[in-house]
Amino acid sequence: MRASWRALAGHRDLRLVLCAGLVSQSGDWILLIGLLYRVYAMTGSTAASALTMLSAFLPQVLLGPVAGVFADRWNRKLTMIVADLLLAAGLLPLLAVRGSGQVWIVFAVLIWEGSIGQFFSPAELAMVPRLVADDQLLAANALGGQVSNVSRLAGSALGGVIAATGGIAGVTLADAASFAASAALLALVRTSGTVERQSWHGQPLRAVTADLRGGLLLAARHRLLRALMIFGLITSVGEGIVGTLFAPFFRHVLHGSSQEYGFFMAAQAIGGIAGGMFAASLGQRVPARHLLSYGAIAFGLVDLAIFLYPLGYVAVWPAMTGIIIVGLPGALNMAGLLTLFQQNTEDSHRGRVFGAFAAAEGIAVLTGTLAGGYLTRPFGIVPVIAVQGAGYLIAGLLMAAWLQDGPAISGVVGLNPAAGRRSDRLQVIGVRGHDQVPAADGSFDHARIDDVGSGGPRS
Repeated sequence: MRASWRALAGHRDLRLVLCAGLVSQSGDWILLIGLLYRVYAMTGSTAASALTMLSAFLPQVLLGPVAGVFADRWNRKLTMIVADLLLAAGLLPLLAVRGSGQVWIVFAVLIWEGSIGQFFSPAELAMVPRLVADDQLLAANALGGQVSNVSRLAGSALGGVIAATGGIAGVTLADAASFAASAALLALVRTSGTVERQSWHGQPLRAVTADLRGGLLLAARHRLLRALMIFGLITSVGEGIVGTLFAPFFRHVLHGSSQEYGFFMAAQAIGGIAGGMFAASLGQRVPARHLLSYGAIAFGLVDLAIFLYPLGYVAVWPAMTGIIIVGLPGALNMAGLLTLFQQNTEDSHRGRVFGAFAAAEGIAVLTGTLAGGYLTRPFGIVPVIAVQGAGYLIAGLLMAAWLQDGPAISGVVGLNPAAGRRSDRLQVIGVRGHDQVPAADGSFDHARIDDVGSGGPRS
């Protein structure tokens, strides 16, 4: 708790960015919950509800890496402000929706919002390391996780109320106002969002393509980034499955009521808030790699308990307890994951690395969503939904083994898109025996080298 307050008290710009996120993400949840409610009320079709989710989700898969390239070329602060204003303006066509005949407008608006949002997210994540000292980066990421959970808790509750009283117009105006407020807060940030100017080699389209290829190669060739991408792929498949099957699990396996389901979703956010506070307090004492791996292992074990206990005992209260508990390792895991990405990627490459990760995560979630819908028929709900817990457990064990015993790279890594090769700013270490000792900030003591063999590892 004290680490959180220190990070907030000493960094005005961090407070502004977090407040902007709190406002805009609350608006996002108001819109999403409200639209799902109103679209189903207008159409009576679960297919229309599914298309609503798909429209909001597809841009992450299609635009993530490309948006990340521009986050490494454009002023990041200005990118976030302009994106907020475009997001606010893009919501206005929803005011024309009066019935099921205009539901296509909802899909078009969500595609627009998702597309613009892909430019905001990598710019924000790449900006955070500029706002705090390196030893407070983990605490800052944990605070960001708390903001997401508070936004979910507040926005989900308000979304249903506003949709019921003000309809689509109500949730539209609420979300548009949240984006405008976020842009105003970000305009007050003093930290520069300017990135090092990169010349366009030849035609701009060719240069963007080269940057995109460079970012994907960077994520694929270096061991830590590759490991983090694999971790994200494994765990995101489970996220997609749970997103599809959680409501059926609650209703048909636990026999819970709709009111209990609402309490359950609130409890999930509460657990995440508590976990974020704990993660922030560990920021300067526990290495990020341990938060990632052991957080994932604990998350997987609790998740398996939540989904498997109904095989012997059917009641809602154990799941309610478990979902609060699982918020703790979930917050630790996410804070560790973001911190490892940020600490181990050059500022000039962070945007495209985050974009590539978002796209990979999106593909995995989509795969899990489809798998969850089709595999329950032959296997049933419980075995399929338990895949999420098993995935986190396996991914956590793999990361713990790799980061503890395998060679890694510490420091920053960049990639020269024009040459298609790693830059000479690599720093290599070994983690064998007692030669290398983890530092207090979670990195390792290391020695610079001029060259690393093909496929050299990185941490």
